Amino acid sequence: MKLLADEGVDRQMVELLREAGHDVRYIAELEPGISDENVLEVAGDEQRKLLTADKDFGELVYRQKLLSNGVILTRLSGLTPGSKAKVLLEAIEDHAEDLSSETFAVVTPGAIRIRKPA
Repeated sequence: MKLLADEGVDRQMVELLREAGHDVRYIAELEPGISDENVLEVAGDEQRKLLTADKDFGELVYRQKLLSNGVILTRLSGLTPGSKAKVLLEAIEDHAEDLSSETFAVVTPGAIRIRKPA
């Protein structure tokens, strides 16, 4: 899967996804500090699904109707970075077919909610 990891995503998540064969670009390595709108623009330009821990992207995608190739929002607080990475990788691999280009998915420990665009 082609992903763009937002700056707030744990590096261990990015590294584990890369090791598993996913094509992941990481804002922390590319352009730290850019705005959320620019992050969405980069994801769109590169046709990547956005991986983030920032709930503000829900506002941008649904309320402000900014275009998106899809978002995976992680809600994994309380877990170690290594555990977060494993939960995320399992969710992505178990639900790859359901994560179409424009879906908004929320990954929590033991569950994933996927919302299709209206």
